[in-house]
Amino acid sequence: MTEPGRDEPLVAARTALLVIDAQNWVMDETNRQPRPEFYEDARTVAVPNIQRLIAAARGAGAEIVYTVMENATRDGRDRSLDYKLSGFSIAKGSWDAKVIDALAPGDDEMVIPKTSSSLFNSTNFDYLMRNIGIGTIIATGFLTDQCVDHTIRDGADRGYRMICPDDACATDTRARHEAALNAFRGYCRMVPTETLVRELAARAGY
Repeated sequence: MTEPGRDEPLVAARTALLVIDAQNWVMDETNRQPRPEFYEDARTVAVPNIQRLIAAARGAGAEIVYTVMENATRDGRDRSLDYKLSGFSIAKGSWDAKVIDALAPGDDEMVIPKTSSSLFNSTNFDYLMRNIGIGTIIATGFLTDQCVDHTIRDGADRGYRMICPDDACATDTRARHEAALNAFRGYCRMVPTETLVRELAARAGY
């Protein structure tokens, strides 16, 4: 029996584009620690590439899912211990919790709040994807070496075919971004955005 490969053709109806933590709190340069490489790369490379992937996924009929860091309670008592220790507290329903305007969700696209690095651990994302029949997840967003990394590893362990467009995510420094890509590339198919845009266009309607 031949085992499936990581580069099998995409099936749009069984593919989800996941946009991780592309929210106002992450992109707000006025209230976060100085990290110029992140903001430059996010605004000039990652966000434009995520825009292209969203357009291609919508055109092909793939599922698009957003996740944002957001408390389920006003005081954040529901947060994971890691979020509490790290000082991450994004108020329920706040501007900080909203997806940035440049990547605004469509009116029938899911936005899932989470309080852990991997949304598999603090949401019903896995349940939802299995209900829809998703087998492939394209993971994009922020940060490469934290939430993107953790989500890709968890998804691979749960039996999803994980894909990471390496130019559609970013983290605090370029060195950390490259180190993360090298660390988790064994858990996913890693390709440029352009490759996936072409593949989604070719699979439109399938």
